[in-house]
Amino acid sequence: MKYFLIAGEASGDLHASHLMASLKEQDQQAEFRFLGGDLMAAQAACPPIIHYRDMAYMGIMDVIKHLGKILGFLGTARRAIEEWQPSAVILVDYPSFNLKVAKFAHNLGIPVHYFISPKVWVWKEWRVKDIRRYVDHMYCILPFEPDWYQERGYKATYVGNPTVQEVAQAKADFPDFAHFIEKYNLPEDPIIALVPGSRVREIRDNLPLMLEAAARHPEFQAVIAGAPGINDDLYREVLGGKAVPVLRDATYQLVYHARAALVTSGTATLETALLGAPQVACYRFNGSKWSYKFYRRLLKGKYVTLPNLITDKPVIPELLMHLCTVDSIDEHLVQLLGDTPERAAMLDGYRVLADTLGTDICTAIAAHNIVDSLH
Repeated sequence: MKYFLIAGEASGDLHASHLMASLKEQDQQAEFRFLGGDLMAAQAACPPIIHYRDMAYMGIMDVIKHLGKILGFLGTARRAIEEWQPSAVILVDYPSFNLKVAKFAHNLGIPVHYFISPKVWVWKEWRVKDIRRYVDHMYCILPFEPDWYQERGYKATYVGNPTVQEVAQAKADFPDFAHFIEKYNLPEDPIIALVPGSRVREIRDNLPLMLEAAARHPEFQAVIAGAPGINDDLYREVLGGKAVPVLRDATYQLVYHARAALVTSGTATLETALLGAPQVACYRFNGSKWSYKFYRRLLKGKYVTLPNLITDKPVIPELLMHLCTVDSIDEHLVQLLGDTPERAAMLDGYRVLADTLGTDICTAIAAHNIVDSLH
C-alpha cells in the first residue's frame, strides 16, 4: 500500500514516525511520501516533500504574514497526492492545513485517516462539519474525544495516546543520574529543565522568562532542551552570553532527571507528566492582556494543557500570556523544588493521568485499523 502522511510540527513528526514503523510491521509492502521531519524521513528512507520547520507558523498574524508561502505548500501537497495516488492519506493534527488536504483527497476518492484529532472541542468547533464530510476515520488520543464526536453525529475511535508509548519505550534505556550528567558533561547539581518549545517564536517568547526564573535558584543548574530543527544560533541569541547548556536529542532523559521543569504548553506538558517531573506550564506568546481575553472567549473548557484536560483537574499550573511572568513562574516553581505538599499533589495527579490514558500500543492499534480498512 502507498501512504501519504502530513505532520506540521516536531511532535507530529515523532508520532507519525512511530505510526509509520507500525504500518511497516503490518504491511510489508508499505511505501511512504510525506510532509514532515527527520524522524519520518528515517522511517520512509527518503526526505520530506516539505520539512515541518518550514511550515511552523503560529498565531493569526503570523499565518496572515506568511499566507502566500502557506498556500504554496498546500498546492505542493495537493499536486503530490494527485500525482502519486496513494492508497490512503494520513493526517496528523495540524488542522488548518490538514483539513484542506482532507477535502482535496476526499474529492479524489482517496480514503482519509486522521491520526490525532484536532482539538476542536476547545477551539473552532465548527471544524467538525469538515471532519464529518471529508475524514473517513478519526483516531483519537484523548479518552474523552470519541464521546464528544458521538454527540455530534460522528464515530471516532480512541486508540490510546502515542506519548504513553513513546515515553515507555524511551524510559527503558535511560541511564541513571550519575551516568547522565557524565555523558553530557554536566555538574552534579540538581536540574531545572527548560523546555521552551519547538518553534522560533515560542523559544523567543518563553525562554528568557524561564532562564530568569531558574536563575533565582543558584543551587540548581538550568539545562535547556534543544528542539529539533532549531539552529544553535537562536539559543545563543536568547542566552546573550549566559552559560546555560543546550542538550540535543536528550529531552526525555533531561526531563526525567530534572527536579522540576518549565515547559511551554503543548505535547511537552504531557511528556513531562509521564516522565514524572513536576512542572510549570508557560505560554507567553505576545503577553497581551487583550489577546488573553480574546482567546479565552474563543476557547471552550476550563483548561488548556493536556494533563489538566485529560484529568479534568488543575494538575499543573497554566501560566498563559500576560499571566506568564518571571514572578508567577517562580511562585509555582519554588513550590516544586522541595518535598512539598504541592509537589506530592502534582505527582498524584500524574498517576491518575497515566491510569486514564491506558494502553501503550497506540500506533499498533491505529496502524491495524488503517491497514484493515484498506483490504
